[in-house]
Amino acid sequence: EQPIFSTRAHVFQIDPNTKKNWVPTSKHAVTVSYFYDSTRNVYRIISLDGSKAIINSTITPNMTFTKTSQKFGQWADSRANTVYGLGFSSEHHLSKFAEKFQEFKEAARLAKEKSQEKMELTSTPSQESAGGDLQSPLTPESINGTDDERTPDVTQNSEPRAEPTQNHLLPFPHKLSSPPSSFSLEEEDLKFILNEKMKIKLKWKKHDSLIRPRH
Repeated sequence: EQPIFSTRAHVFQIDPNTKKNWVPTSKHAVTVSYFYDSTRNVYRIISLDGSKAIINSTITPNMTFTKTSQKFGQWADSRANTVYGLGFSSEHHLSKFAEKFQEFKEAARLAKEKSQEKMELTSTPSQESAGGDLQSPLTPESINGTDDERTPDVTQNSEPRAEPTQNHLLPFPHKLSSPPSSFSLEEEDLKFILNEKMKIKLKWKKHDSLIRPRH
């Protein structure tokens, strides 16, 4: 699996306790890459600091990347229950990353629609449904995000490198609903089969009574 776009940035995550302050997860600028998972038909943002994955975020159609300053941008990941922030060395690098985010977000939306159309054509729910797109094989079991999170604030940092400014963070996006159950369809099929078996049984009984000789 090869990256389809890479850049370098300082990586931050929102403080899980206060939901207000940024916590740096990299000591220096690291490589941040977009990957395409052809098996699950999803796009992911991945960043490693040494052997540790500090970003592993699956892009979904309801995600939004927001520029909060000339060199800083952020997005919320409800599955990981966090907000990621990236500080770039220039406005050009930030703009390029934002363009790619929008491009792959649109690709994720089209993949979701295609998956839903495929699901409607089959009698059973597709395994590659919108709900399945949120499952990433590279991520550990994560905490589900809540929809009633308070909008956190970002503190001002005095360091010269690109860091968060005082802007409001986006609330976590709502989760996609799971695919419909096929139980009702299976139940109707079972009734039909039993009914057909009963018809055949009655037919043979009638046939047997007609050909049986009388004493």
